[in-house]
Amino acid sequence: MWTLALRGGARVAVVAAEWCDAFGVVTRGRVQLELRDGEPGPVLGRDAGFWLRGTGVRALRNPGRRTARVRIVTPRARTVARQSAHPVHQLPNDGGTT
Repeated sequence: MWTLALRGGARVAVVAAEWCDAFGVVTRGRVQLELRDGEPGPVLGRDAGFWLRGTGVRALRNPGRRTARVRIVTPRARTVARQSAHPVHQLPNDGGTT
């Protein structure tokens, strides 16, 4: 889980490979979903939850002046956090082939 902070007027692209299975919850401010065709999508307020998979969303935009915050949960994010927090230590070679 991680938090995305969007300053007033800011926009962040949603790259499908990086946001696979992502679920977001607006925890502060408002966030507008920008659709693939460039059209503005719905504006979501505090406590609104949304999936990104299969929705055609290409960006998240803050339509307000104050910073908006979105908590993002992805299965991949938990895995990456674990890997960076606990690096894999290579065991000494025991003479066998790998």
